[in-house]
Amino acid sequence: MDNDSTVGLGDLEKTVSLNALVEVPFAERDQEWVASFLSNIADANLKLGNPEVVIASDGFPYVQVQTVATNENFQAFVISKQLPTLLLQGFGIVVNAQNEQPDWVFTYGDIVNFELNDTFYSEDHLFSQHKENVVIGNDEKILIGQPSDSILPKYLRNQLREFLNHAGIKTPKTMLIARNFEDEAVVKQDLVFNFTPGQFANEQAFQQVGNTITWFLPRHYSILFIDEMAVENGFQQI
Repeated sequence: MDNDSTVGLGDLEKTVSLNALVEVPFAERDQEWVASFLSNIADANLKLGNPEVVIASDGFPYVQVQTVATNENFQAFVISKQLPTLLLQGFGIVVNAQNEQPDWVFTYGDIVNFELNDTFYSEDHLFSQHKENVVIGNDEKILIGQPSDSILPKYLRNQLREFLNHAGIKTPKTMLIARNFEDEAVVKQDLVFNFTPGQFANEQAFQQVGNTITWFLPRHYSILFIDEMAVENGFQQI
């Protein structure tokens, strides 16, 4: 992590608010608590845990951060000031993992979304709501294009490409499709990848790859997997 003190301290007011919030018992944490936590966490003063990075039970790497006591002497870690490091290195964030139950866990995709949209979780978007693989009908009109940097920025592409190469996808490709694009009220988009379950040893191996891709992406993104041969001129290398 970037421990240079010139990076600067966070917002003291938000630090005080955050410290009060984490004292609230889990059973009493309602939507108002969540909204307040999310509005304070990015700019508050935190400190790095020991070790700084852990592989959690979900198999993904997280930077450990902890809230700080009022009179504690510490090296400040401010999430909003550490975004470049987090995004380039492919880490999520876990808050107060030293306790019996962490206060919050941010995936890499949550951090990406904060960098792109100034919020960890986006509710207003064009992505499909489906959670299972969707079949595109033969007579369905779709618009095919490439995801812009505001959807797949370079650092995210690098993380995906590196992971997919490691998973055995030698030339991972992607495209963005829009459906019902002629009606603004119902238009939906999906991010599409050029591999299918048949390219893996078993369904479980494919699911594992899908889960990892999901961890890297903002939570509201919807993804599809389509055989490259089924689409003309749509895919481009990640």
